[in-house]
Amino acid sequence: MLESNNSVTDSQGKKVIAVSAVVGLLYGLLCRLIFGLKQGGDAYAIMSSTFIIGVPVIIGFLAVMVSTRYYSPKIESPFTLLFMSLILPWGGALSFLFCSFIFLWEGLICIILWLPMVMILSSVGGFLGGIFRLIIYKQKTRNYCIGFFALLPFLIAPAEQLRERATDIREVHSSIDIEATAEAVWLQIRSVPEINDSEHRSEIIHRLGFPRPLAARLEGEGVGSVRYATFEGDVLFIEKVTEWVPNESIAFTIEADTENIPPDTFDQHVTVGGPYFDVLDGRYWIETLDAGLVRLHLESNQRLSTGFNFYSHLWTEWLMDRMQTYILVIIKERAEAAI
Repeated sequence: MLESNNSVTDSQGKKVIAVSAVVGLLYGLLCRLIFGLKQGGDAYAIMSSTFIIGVPVIIGFLAVMVSTRYYSPKIESPFTLLFMSLILPWGGALSFLFCSFIFLWEGLICIILWLPMVMILSSVGGFLGGIFRLIIYKQKTRNYCIGFFALLPFLIAPAEQLRERATDIREVHSSIDIEATAEAVWLQIRSVPEINDSEHRSEIIHRLGFPRPLAARLEGEGVGSVRYATFEGDVLFIEKVTEWVPNESIAFTIEADTENIPPDTFDQHVTVGGPYFDVLDGRYWIETLDAGLVRLHLESNQRLSTGFNFYSHLWTEWLMDRMQTYILVIIKERAEAAI
């Protein structure tokens, strides 16, 4: 008898896992397809709270509500069901993200940035689905719940677009100690000669798709002069100098040459100068610590305009800090080699 029950349990478990994965995958792809259609205009936007936050929750809810029809409470306890509900959505959620990448709907950087949120929110939705599964006994009522929650993102999304996206200005500060004089460091920051291959190093943000810096060419001197900062992938930033104190500091506004950046250089949702993210300005300044030792600071201000700035700013600030530190290390090596 025990053998028979174990066999039933194993069979049910496999079916529940398979069904939850398929339901989560299909619903996620359906939402991505509809929210990605340009014919939908602003009513359905990928970079909306409804899609980024709401859809993973519904993926988890539906995965549990549909798959646990094959689950027998006579065999497992309610606590086991709720525990299962936290994990069941992951198969469908991960499959959805993987297919979005394979179909070229999302770039690798977007998949990685979204992954932690998708896993957590799908578990939240799954847990909610587990509770509904326990407190609603009639299958007909459960079906109504499944239909309502499946439609919910499509009902909420148009209303979200009626309010303006919040815009945050975020400052990112990075620094590095350099064994060199302020004069030697100044020569490396006022303009940056072309960075050769031997100076580049492995960095995670570049493996994720962000282009590496190449050079910063200066035209003129003093306030009003212009720096042309180039990156791989034909990316150009036009930097107008607003502060110029030789051997001390240089500041500039930053404008991305968005018209000439190839569409495949950045993921469309993280394009610098795009509707969701932009780098506004930058500033270097040199702090003298001791004879022959200085600390070089680099700070920048970014505009962030998403419906989920509370989450996205964590990633954009990390990405900018990694990029700034990458540049500071090259300046350090050059300044110290020149002494």
